[in-house]
Amino acid sequence: MHMMYFTERPYRDVPEDEVIRNRSFFGVPNSFYDPEVGARYYNEYIDEAIYAEELGFDGIMLNEHHGTPFCMGAVMNVEAAILARVTKKARIVLLGNPLPVLKHPLRMAEELAMIDLISKGRLVPGWVRGAGSEQIFNNANPAYNREYFNEAHDVVIAAWTRPGPFRWEGKHFHYRYINPWVLPYQKPHPPIWIPGVISPETVIWCAEHRYPYIGLGTALHSTVELWNLYQQTAAREGYVAGSENFGYLQQIHVSDTEEKAQEEGKAALFGGGAANFSRPEWTLPPGYNSKEATRRLARQATEYGFLGVTSEKLAESQQGERRDPNEAKGRTRERLMRGEVSIEEAKRKIYAQYQKAQDGLQIIIGTPKTVIPKLKLILEVLRPGVLGLFQAQGPLSREQRMNSIRLMGQEVVPALREIAKGLGIVDPFERAPGSRQYIAGTQLEPLVDLDALKRAPKRDESVRV
Repeated sequence: MHMMYFTERPYRDVPEDEVIRNRSFFGVPNSFYDPEVGARYYNEYIDEAIYAEELGFDGIMLNEHHGTPFCMGAVMNVEAAILARVTKKARIVLLGNPLPVLKHPLRMAEELAMIDLISKGRLVPGWVRGAGSEQIFNNANPAYNREYFNEAHDVVIAAWTRPGPFRWEGKHFHYRYINPWVLPYQKPHPPIWIPGVISPETVIWCAEHRYPYIGLGTALHSTVELWNLYQQTAAREGYVAGSENFGYLQQIHVSDTEEKAQEEGKAALFGGGAANFSRPEWTLPPGYNSKEATRRLARQATEYGFLGVTSEKLAESQQGERRDPNEAKGRTRERLMRGEVSIEEAKRKIYAQYQKAQDGLQIIIGTPKTVIPKLKLILEVLRPGVLGLFQAQGPLSREQRMNSIRLMGQEVVPALREIAKGLGIVDPFERAPGSRQYIAGTQLEPLVDLDALKRAPKRDESVRV
């Protein structure tokens, strides 16, 4: 199993009151940014990646968001280029570059090829549609999001694999001359992984291209549905999908004692956590999602708020409607909007959900001894060939973060490797995704363990992390 270390690289000094008052990390004024602090954090996060490699993680995962203290990785290819030189063995996994906001995918092809060359073949590029807020920040039309994604992907692959020079005349991109001199180290091109939240279109597209799909902390019951959708599509495409076709990202924090872990782990809810990534009107701008994707997202949101989406936020965004402030659900957020509730009361509501978030495995907090059984359950249910351990967000100190990485690397990762071996889990480097032929009419082997799924907790619909 391929084990990755991941952090959003947050700007941890942003005032929590400002995030809560804004109802979102995205949109907090950058007057709160201190370049001295930012410089220190960038170097700390590079140190974390190097340390994770030393401790035996197989990969360092990076991502990209714009205009938000939630993630400082605004141009993650810069970080990736540095890691390509200062690390030696770990894969550099980019999940991912937001293709629909690119004005120049040919430039992206050259950047990624350089990173692959500097690292001598350790790059794993991944591409995303980007959160809705990315469309706003980059002045991109959300209605063309998927079209831009598909064509930008095709331009990059063509630039890497098609002998130049050649001309490209597409719907959105036009090149009179494609002939990049910098081509990837890996042939025909680096392995591509695609992360996602809950969009069925993305899952189907992944399966059609035989790319591994990486679930970004989605609820287990919803994730099982997507795995099965991928498997059905793979069979239609003539191959058998297995653990090598899937990955999963889990938010976690580990410390030496349960007491310390529980106190430090509250950082995961700082500012409202991922549920306050952005407001619904920014996360789901008109035209960004299909109706089916929004329906699935709404079902997911009742269990887990991710990238600014919760069931109550979706309700807020529908035709400008607002719930009755006397209703139990959504009351605090709406009263905060109207100035009828204090920041302190909003904080109490946020942190009151801490235990429920853990009970539902939205975040896994504890010592190595207590987190391993919970991670084992996830492996039993989903059997992912790739597992990313997502360091908790918020104002953790450098020492607390490094200690968490140490305990994960020294105790959690080795234990999970043994569990994965016992479950017969293989990763995309052990078995190429899409390499096993499917014979029409034969029985497909189960991708997930339904008995283990019955033991998995269903996330409480009141929890917003």
